[in-house]
Amino acid sequence: MHLESIRLSNFKNYSEAELAFSPQINCFLGPNGSGKTNLLDAIFYLAFTKSAEQSQDAQCILHGESYFSILGRFNLNEKQRKVLCALQMGKKKQIKLDDKPYKKASEHIGKFPAVLIAPNDTDVIRGASEERRKFFDAIISQVDAVYLNNLIAYNHALKQRNSLLKRFAENDRFDKDLLEPFTLKLIELGEAIYKVRKEFVQFFTPYLERHYQVLSEEKEQVSMVYQSHFHQSVKEQFEASLQKDRVLKRTNVGVHKDDFDFEMNDRPIKKFGSQGQQKSYLIALKLANFDFLKERTGMKPLLLLDDIFDKLDDFRIAKLIEMVASESFGQIFITDARPERSINFVKGIDQESKFFKVEEGTVQAFDY
Repeated sequence: MHLESIRLSNFKNYSEAELAFSPQINCFLGPNGSGKTNLLDAIFYLAFTKSAEQSQDAQCILHGESYFSILGRFNLNEKQRKVLCALQMGKKKQIKLDDKPYKKASEHIGKFPAVLIAPNDTDVIRGASEERRKFFDAIISQVDAVYLNNLIAYNHALKQRNSLLKRFAENDRFDKDLLEPFTLKLIELGEAIYKVRKEFVQFFTPYLERHYQVLSEEKEQVSMVYQSHFHQSVKEQFEASLQKDRVLKRTNVGVHKDDFDFEMNDRPIKKFGSQGQQKSYLIALKLANFDFLKERTGMKPLLLLDDIFDKLDDFRIAKLIEMVASESFGQIFITDARPERSINFVKGIDQESKFFKVEEGTVQAFDY
């Protein structure tokens, strides 16, 4: 599977752009702020039907315009597939595969798997538990449509239960019978989500450990520990938390409180890991993400590397180049503010490559 071409209209800082790609390595080169990351984000959008950077789709529309569109042509098992993502201000977002619209955008997730490694990824390690849940939910959802649907339904039921708790507080009354159906729904859906997450951690952790050993100079032992209310009987925990829920006006038990503890030598890497160790752990997570998707989908995901060489030391860059040279990956997209660095990197690899000069919202291919 690879992306053959992309066409942008009014997407972020691009009024119009059309690019044809190499099936192996593609480099977007240019100064910071020119729009390199926006090109990666457009590719990400084709895979996930949303931006990796903007929380609202309307923020992706070029300033002063009323719509954006992204058209991607993929080669999937020697067949061309066409993906269109478009938004007209004030209207529902359109997602089409081969000119046929989806009923729900979630139906598209996983058809064209992708992995993004970006500078703000450190939030996964250093941030709150929500960042880690989002990270793993995005991976699992690409291979398990039932999981994604359960997650959507769970979040809807959670929103309803929280809304009811707020209404009780506003009206200074409480009705446990009204709350009960939402509680039971959260338990039912939470149990299904928990089982998948638990199995996923067991499957995913060996990939993580293997990649960390390759990337680390000191060979520390790393692990990942899944924390969940569902490790114990959860119904009693909902009962015990009822008064707390009423006071705080939100649900305090459930899989929306799950966390994944990242550990090195049995200690939290967030607290005790050096910057280099945290970077190694983070890239190991992303490469494990890649291997997991490749194993489950039978396809090598698109690999999007945003400004990664500025964030890594020479040792880790060398290890990453070794992996690229070994053809462990499929199609790769790289951004770099220092063109000579990426050109020299690609020169040493026997793979087909293509370079694009990016400058203030314009992009064109060039030969080195």
